[in-house]
Formats: sequence, structure tokens, C-alpha cells
Amino acid sequence: MFKFSKIEKEALDENDVQKLYVRYFDIGLHPESNLPIPISPVRFEQNPKGYTIVPVVFIQNKIMLQPSLDVENLAQKTFDFIEQINSKNKIDCREIQIDCDWTLNSKEKYLKFIEVFKKLSKKKLSATIRLHQVKYFKKTKIPNVDSGVLMYYNMGSIAPDSLNSIYDQKVAERYLKSLKKYPLHLDFAFPIYSWGVHIRDNKVIGLRSKMNSARLEKDSNFEKTSPIFFRVKHSNYKNGVFYEENDLLKIEEIKAEDLKEMAEDLQDNLVEKPNEIIFYDLDEFNLNNYEKNIFKQVVSWF
Repeated sequence: MFKFSKIEKEALDENDVQKLYVRYFDIGLHPESNLPIPISPVRFEQNPKGYTIVPVVFIQNKIMLQPSLDVENLAQKTFDFIEQINSKNKIDCREIQIDCDWTLNSKEKYLKFIEVFKKLSKKKLSATIRLHQVKYFKKTKIPNVDSGVLMYYNMGSIAPDSLNSIYDQKVAERYLKSLKKYPLHLDFAFPIYSWGVHIRDNKVIGLRSKMNSARLEKDSNFEKTSPIFFRVKHSNYKNGVFYEENDLLKIEEIKAEDLKEMAEDLQDNLVEKPNEIIFYDLDEFNLNNYEKNIFKQVVSWF
């Protein structure tokens, strides 16, 4: 649902934000027909006038792995649905972004999808790029888009260990040097979200969104056992999820220092400056974790 809270609107105004990347819908597989279908399309509860809107469509990689996939048909339907949402909400968009973590096995179909979509839309096209796609671009190839957005997050696996899967400087370092050789212009997307990794008997049983240390420290059902781990003291329900006594929650969050560190490390490895820094995602819960001027500070590194 697209609707600003007071805090979200203030954050946009204070940071002079004029452009919003809005998730329009995901594309997944229908459980019975195995055909691509749009999942949870955006609902505009207020008009986004005053902002440049870039529709973002996330395509699950398994779509591109379907042997019988009709790429032209998928591109046409994807574009038509974006246009339908724009028309209904009186949005005139000049750019569309496609988000897909394509692999070596899916790259041919994905690259073809981008080619077809670009011709159909006649708009500026951007695509999300992961760190591994930068380092191994000769193998993974580069989509024919006007620019890429390097997603500087989700760097590790979600596991019961003590590493942060959202951001890990040591993991990022393995890829940074490759940025200088990457032939496509890149903008950057930084994470400002947090979550809890729910662990039972040393196994991950789920990801719990909108969870941070500050919130758990105030909850008497949880006790902090380390800077990132909380133990469930008493079995309880929280936000519709059952936590059993002795379950663990590992909190993965991004602090202001992490954002500055990311900016500094990227700045040291650039060929050209990014045109944009995108923060993911605009949400009151996320914004409350940061000082108001942090976003300007991070952008000022570039």
C-alpha cells in the first residue's frame, strides 16, 4: 500500500527527495498452472504527485528457469500491467526498474526479457545488480539497460551464526575491486531495514520483519544474551508469531556507522560517481532507527 505516515513525509521533505522507487508487484509462479502471475500489486491510497515515480517489478529467478517460458508474452504482460497501474493512478513514469537475481542458468531468458521489454516500453530502463554479477560479469553478462543499481545488501546466508546477512564488510571487500572494471553505470541502494532471524534448536525457522534490538530490550519475554542475540524467557506470541521458551532471535540491523562505512568503501573503488543513492526502504519503523541527517551525510560522501 502506498501511503505516507507523518514521519515518512517529514523524512522525504527534510532530505529533498524528489524520486521514489515504488514496488509495483512481484512476478511469481502460479502454484497449479506454473505460469507467471503478478503477486500483491501496489495500492495507491494517496496520489504521489510531486514525486517522480519509478515502478519496480521483482521477478523471481525461477520464472526465468521455466523451460516453456514465453519471454515476449511475459514482457508484454508485465509492461501492460505497469501501464494499467499508472493509468488508474494518473502517474506519468519515464523510467522502469526490473529487479531479478538472475543466474548462469537463467541469464539467456532474462537478457532476452530485458531486450524485449526495453523495445516495448520505450522508457529509460534500469536493473538491479548484485555484487556477484559485478565481479563475474563476463560469465553472468550485463543486461541491456540504461543503468544499474548495485544492491549493497543481502550479502550472506541467513544462518544461526553470528554474521550479519544484510551487510558484512569482509564479504563486500571481496567484490569492491571489481567495480572499476564493470562497464555499466551504477547507482547504489543501501539498506536501512532490520529483521530478526528466528532460531530453534540451532536451526533457522523464519525471518521476522520489523524487529530491532531497541524493541526487544523493552520486552520482558526476551533477554539479551549478546549484542545481537536475544533468548526467549517465556513462551509467547508476538505479532502473530509463536516464540517458544529458549528460542533465539538474532537481530540483523544496519547502524549509521555501517552506512557511512559502505559509502566510504564504495567511494574508494569508483570509476564514476553514482547519480543516485537509494535507501531501502521508506518505512516509519526503519526511519526511527536513524538521526534525521544521516541520509544527507551518506550522500555527501559521493
